[in-house]
Amino acid sequence: MRKRLPLPGFHRTSQTGQRFGVAFALLLVAAPLREVSPAAAFWTTPCILLASILIAWGAESAQFFVAQGFALAILAWLQTLPEFAVEAVLAWHQQRDLLLANLTGALRLLTGLAWPIIYATAAHFHRKRTRSPMRHISLDPNHSIEVIGLILPLFYALFIWWKSNLHVYDAVVLAAMYAAYLYLLTKLPPEGNEAIEDLERIPRAIVKAPRKVRITAIAACFVAGGLLIYLTAEPFLGSLIAVAAAIGVPSFIVVQWLAPVISEFPELASTFYFARQEERASMALMNITSSNINQWTLLVGMLPIVYSMGGGAITGIPLDPEQERELLLTIGQSMVGMVFLLNMKFEWWEALMLFVLYMTQVAFATTGANAGLWSYLGLHVRFWVTILYFVWAGAAVLVMVTRKGPPEALSCFVETWRNHIRPATAK
Repeated sequence: MRKRLPLPGFHRTSQTGQRFGVAFALLLVAAPLREVSPAAAFWTTPCILLASILIAWGAESAQFFVAQGFALAILAWLQTLPEFAVEAVLAWHQQRDLLLANLTGALRLLTGLAWPIIYATAAHFHRKRTRSPMRHISLDPNHSIEVIGLILPLFYALFIWWKSNLHVYDAVVLAAMYAAYLYLLTKLPPEGNEAIEDLERIPRAIVKAPRKVRITAIAACFVAGGLLIYLTAEPFLGSLIAVAAAIGVPSFIVVQWLAPVISEFPELASTFYFARQEERASMALMNITSSNINQWTLLVGMLPIVYSMGGGAITGIPLDPEQERELLLTIGQSMVGMVFLLNMKFEWWEALMLFVLYMTQVAFATTGANAGLWSYLGLHVRFWVTILYFVWAGAAVLVMVTRKGPPEALSCFVETWRNHIRPATAK
């Protein structure tokens, strides 16, 4: 049986070390993870959701004052603060068996559910307006930076899977990848067609407010949301573990499939509002893609650092066979999603297939450590879904290679480089 989270028996570190950990992650809690009752989920979950909404309001308001791509990257990072909080708590308390559960669950949710939701929402509103179906979502040429920016982190994730270990030096490489990605985005010009009127009432009011009021309101959203996350991240996680124990479900399942739905709420909410208009559906898709990039880089890189800080010594995080399988499945899904975007379009059937394969994983959600027929089926279903992802991605790449000319995303990236990045660098 998988070991349950040992709530009361954590090693206590010094108050100084704890404060340093909080300052580093801005999310860690100073006391060891305490045991809470399942009923705590009734107040911690709304607090996490409220924090997510506040941060989303602040981020959506701030995005209108910088280049869209850069704004989306910052928006994606801020929206994933609850996810960073959950992972930071797990890493600080040395919960190796649950670290990748939450990470892989969140990443699969973004690609397997959020991407299809974006297409379905855009297609629904398109049909209402035009009485005709929407076949695909077209990306802007500048979005090629997000598409290309997803490639290197995915291949480095394969390297982490191959060596079966996540170490501090991996954090350095992944942080450099994210810094380079962010640098490219800063070279893009601000978008001229950002629709303030499409925002929700509160962020729209913030954007239209006088400068001092606007700055104060945006800062208040970030501070209030951050404080809520700081105060509730650990009891939220503890309540989920308690709920799992109370209903007899492995904590791995709850942390992998339920926690990400709550912690990734800001992305799901924002993408719905972005995707209501067909011309902003690509922006919604890039919002989620940016979230994928920052989680494959910053979030993965944060884990060994916080894990080492919590343990009091620089150390790697070894991956057990089950974690390797979960990581490989998640990489395969992300690679298929990335290949779908290489033609700078997201087709209806691609959204459908991502959704079907994601729901197949949910239906057979289990852990290899559990006995029984369902666990046996779940293990093999996930294995074959993993094979299907990699075969699909490989076949798609092979088709692109045999065609004349490079993928459209690469051509658009070169054009964006020539038009915006190279001139800005030469100045």
